Amino acid sequence: MCGIAGEIRFDETPAGIAAVTTMTAAMHRRGPDGWGVHAGGRTALGHRRLKIIDLSDRAAQPMVDPELGLTVVFNGLIYNYRELRSELSALGYRFFSDSDSEVLLKAYHRWGTSCVDHFLGMFAFAVLERDSGRLVLGRDRLGIKPLYLSQTPRRLRFASTLPALLAAGEVDTSIDPVALHHYLSFHSVVPAPRTILMGVEKLPPATVRTVHSDGRREDREYWRPVFSRRGPGPGPDAGHTDARDSDARDITDWPGAVLDALRLAVQRRMVADVPVGVLLSGGIDSSLVVALLAEGGQRRLRTFSVGFEAAGGESGDEFVYSDQVAAHFGTDHQKIMVQSERLLPAVDAAIDAMSEPMVSHDCVAFYLLSEEVSRSVTVVQSGQGADEVFAGYDWYPPLAGVPRDRAAAAYSEVFVDRPHAELADLLEPEWLVAGDFFTRDHSRAFVDAHFGTRGADTALDAALRLDTTVMLVEDPVKRVDNMTMAWGLEARVPFLDHELVELAAACPPELKLAGGGKGVLKAAGRGVVPDTIIDRPKGYFPVPAIRYLSGSFLDRVRDAVTDPVAKDRGVFRSHWLERMLADPNAERTTLGSNALWQVALLEMWLQGKGI
Repeated sequence: MCGIAGEIRFDETPAGIAAVTTMTAAMHRRGPDGWGVHAGGRTALGHRRLKIIDLSDRAAQPMVDPELGLTVVFNGLIYNYRELRSELSALGYRFFSDSDSEVLLKAYHRWGTSCVDHFLGMFAFAVLERDSGRLVLGRDRLGIKPLYLSQTPRRLRFASTLPALLAAGEVDTSIDPVALHHYLSFHSVVPAPRTILMGVEKLPPATVRTVHSDGRREDREYWRPVFSRRGPGPGPDAGHTDARDSDARDITDWPGAVLDALRLAVQRRMVADVPVGVLLSGGIDSSLVVALLAEGGQRRLRTFSVGFEAAGGESGDEFVYSDQVAAHFGTDHQKIMVQSERLLPAVDAAIDAMSEPMVSHDCVAFYLLSEEVSRSVTVVQSGQGADEVFAGYDWYPPLAGVPRDRAAAAYSEVFVDRPHAELADLLEPEWLVAGDFFTRDHSRAFVDAHFGTRGADTALDAALRLDTTVMLVEDPVKRVDNMTMAWGLEARVPFLDHELVELAAACPPELKLAGGGKGVLKAAGRGVVPDTIIDRPKGYFPVPAIRYLSGSFLDRVRDAVTDPVAKDRGVFRSHWLERMLADPNAERTTLGSNALWQVALLEMWLQGKGI
């Protein structure tokens, strides 16, 4: 787990070593164990290292193989690197380290951009071909590892974080009005390749991009799960290597198949040369991870839970459940109770750690939890992703039985934050009249296009496909990566093992919706975790002080939205802000987020980045 950065020039100017060094330094928290920069001609690559696999200096990056004419910088982990190393060794490749980074480099030499089809893992990488001058960028199937890009006619820069690109300068920091629309409508999700800033994009998940020395580029999307039970067949678009559901019709024991796949996913994510712990919320997802690790022989497993003081009549912890799981499996458990005086400073710190503005109050919980956990272990497994993969959210049941041709409209009704017309009350007029912004509902158009793509049989299938490949990537996954890496902590997410995701995609919708959601996963957990955990009400990472703004938290919000910088920016209408500040907890989005917090979070992020 690390941070990567680089620049490739399209003119005759040498690469900006100073810029790459600056970007690399800006990511020191992602990789506190070492750093390096490799430059030559029109290309420079930078790396920050968090030592997980092969702790020796032989695994340092940028990693250069002069015999093959390749240089790589890599963030993430290839879980099957040992198997691939054996395969490549049999093909005649010689290795100078025990790292997965070198396996990636050799795999690229052997299979080119198709190397990603061989990888089981989470990754973002850049491979430089010395002889051709091409730069190849890749990102894992579920977008677990980020990769941001800033391109001009003369050069391309990339980095694991958006703030690293800003640190190097020469970035258009004006707000993208379409991204702003998504942020305010699509539950604060800005789908790739856009970001909130005009001058920065992100490489979409499951994509390999080849950048030529003259600036030309080609993208290959190499994976897309098929939410169908029709057996093998052509993918939704020509040229894809798609996830297949060829065995779906033959599965008679879906809970057993899901448990077997999850067991394998958890086992894969134990690969490390350092201790591995678990973020234990007390819900079924993280509890299953603990159970399967215990089943696999892990003793005195380190587990961690976080809680906050109650506010607005809402409890701030779920220790009663995490305690049960820890006692049942005999883990070395640490409960972290965050006192109120620590929470407000952590809000600004968590916002500073965000590569993009993320409205979920879970960010603060993950930030504080990661701070404590990083003192004990370097790697943790998490239950993140199960709700999107196995239909655990409350907006899924209303989609059952909705005709496929009404699926997009039904999904928008239960997920989109506010009707498009309400933006006129929220945004200043100049943000509504640019081009077709006012007349075109960009978020609804995005949903319609996604739902209109072949490869999802039912309304629920189409919703889960969108949430698994877009919403999950741009909210929960990003949240965990940003907050854990702010403390040099690597988080692994077995529920996003792509083979498990493929299996879940092929599972009949009614099995996922059973039992109030995640029915097939709950059935898989019977006899594995205590029934009290399976049958408990669904919980979240509660941070009540943010959900119910008052006192110093409301003061912080007021300061942000009334700051002269915010007024000069002129995005939000003053009468809307005045109404919200007068009654800060009255208005909520469709999914229950505090509407004022959503706006204030964006302003706090922009101001924190000096924008």
